[in-house]
Amino acid sequence: MPTHQIVVADATLRARPGRWNIGVDGPVITAVSQDRLSGDTEIDAAGGLVTESFVNGHMHLDKVHTLDRIGDAALTAYTAGDMGSALHSIELASAVKADYDRAWIEPNARRAVLQAVRHGVRHVLAFADVDTKARLEGVIPLLSLREEFRGVVDLQVVAFPQDGLLCDPGAEDLVREAVELGADVVGGIPWIEHTDAEAREHVDRMCAIAAAHGRRVAMLVDDAGDASLRTTQMLATAMIEHGLEGRGVANHARAVGLYARPSLERLAGLARRAGLGFVSDPHTGPLHLPVRELTAMGLPVALGQDDIEDAYYPFGRHNMTEIAFLAAHALEAVDTAGIDLVYDAVTTTAARVLGVTGHVLEEGGRADLVVHRHPTLREVLAHHEAPAYVVASGRLVATSIQSTTFHLEGPA
Repeated sequence: MPTHQIVVADATLRARPGRWNIGVDGPVITAVSQDRLSGDTEIDAAGGLVTESFVNGHMHLDKVHTLDRIGDAALTAYTAGDMGSALHSIELASAVKADYDRAWIEPNARRAVLQAVRHGVRHVLAFADVDTKARLEGVIPLLSLREEFRGVVDLQVVAFPQDGLLCDPGAEDLVREAVELGADVVGGIPWIEHTDAEAREHVDRMCAIAAAHGRRVAMLVDDAGDASLRTTQMLATAMIEHGLEGRGVANHARAVGLYARPSLERLAGLARRAGLGFVSDPHTGPLHLPVRELTAMGLPVALGQDDIEDAYYPFGRHNMTEIAFLAAHALEAVDTAGIDLVYDAVTTTAARVLGVTGHVLEEGGRADLVVHRHPTLREVLAHHEAPAYVVASGRLVATSIQSTTFHLEGPA
């Protein structure tokens, strides 16, 4: 008689020699053993690496597949030189919201979520612009998709005042309305306000909303080539003041990469006190957070897809092994330790940053797994293919078959 609902057999596991079998019952991993297991459904890993599913720590889900609507003026400004034109790029990118409509946002976002299923992305921090241009047209379809895909791809929907707060009067009321509709996370982008005082007020107001409604916070901070920007510190300080320790994410924080070592160490100490996690997207801009340094200082740093074919990035498949592959190059993390770091940053560390518990391949962990075709992390990142099998909440939700037939017969 089968003893498990699902068994993943003949698997290679990270840092565990030999071949392993994984038993799954309901949404829980109930066995990790080198003994033979039987199940109602048996998945043959054929020696392929099996790991926790992927976590995308930063995604502008309402804007996916909009590049053709707007052109690449914002893209050019955002990626040029030392990112001195990052603020101007946001102003250019806002043109896409002139005809923001959930009727076309929803199918674009659905396409990206289905790609997440294919590539084994289990959790997504999903930003939706909520401002006087976008209104609630972006957040409403994401809330609907959240319910539709719950348990397969869990979306943490962020009410995000992309165009600022003080410089966009009315945005704060819309953020409150989005939270009342059910948005999971309160967003922010304080560095684009016109003064440091207004940036602090931006952070304080958003943290106050989060604290009042029992929400987490996630803000785009210091996303430009200016080492004088200090909105990451503002966020950490406000989290402590509002009792949000352990419930915040600093996204991008590119200017931190320009800090002198003493400033970086001070920020790291404050971030540890606040329980602030970080998400870097080093493939979408010429500057990036010093991921390896902050990790060595004891801070959790995740990676994010950030964008798919929008005003800031022209590519993307919602494939986190592709993101880890790109990050390994951008971060000079191509040795064994570096490959481990970037893979953790799209799986277990990313789950920690987003506040997701139980995301670990061990007995009692959540049954959210990907079965790769290759036995090593190096090969998985080198090929960055869709997993052969994806298990979410204890269910097989995707199977991908990739093959090539060569036709080389006949005369040259």
